Amino acid sequence: MNKIIAMLLLAFSLPALAALEVAGVKFEDTAKVMRSGIPGDGAGDTVINGAGLRGVLFLKGYAMALYLPQKATATADVLTMKGAKRIHIVLLRDASGETFAGSLVSGMQKNHSEQEIVPLNSRIEAFKATMLGVGTVSKGAVVDLDWLPDVGGGVTRLTINGDKKGEDVAGEDFYRALLKIWLGDKPIQDDLKERLLGRPAS
Repeated sequence: MNKIIAMLLLAFSLPALAALEVAGVKFEDTAKVMRSGIPGDGAGDTVINGAGLRGVLFLKGYAMALYLPQKATATADVLTMKGAKRIHIVLLRDASGETFAGSLVSGMQKNHSEQEIVPLNSRIEAFKATMLGVGTVSKGAVVDLDWLPDVGGGVTRLTINGDKKGEDVAGEDFYRALLKIWLGDKPIQDDLKERLLGRPAS
């Protein structure tokens, strides 16, 4: 009995598990994604599924984390999972709206056939216009792409440093297309995909 008590006391005295850290950016273990997008109107508790670094050669672009209602290690499970989701990005260098938008559009197109991309095109263009309107986003900025399932049948919302940008984009197919940029068959970076799925990079 004394041994059990001692073990419990030791456990309570240990510091809490440190948040995941990537390139000096600390990501919290959990995030509250508002189901309706209205503060105080219920929040979806999500857990960090994984985090990684987007880089090209020696240049660090951004650190990012994926938050889901529960952990998943397969892309299919992430895409079909119900509930609020968040793609959380912290820029490690300045990025123009044109560069960021171009990267996102290219990533979606690579992971869809010509036939699959057709019903997404008008929404992709609207989202691209929003990004272009944002202009240059400074190093250290926080970009969130949230899936809000209880707004108008489900929408994607873009916020930068907590401020909503542009109009919400309707349809879960659009959010799945965004997720495929990093988790699809042709991800923007293979080791980043593995990290976001909580798997060791090969």
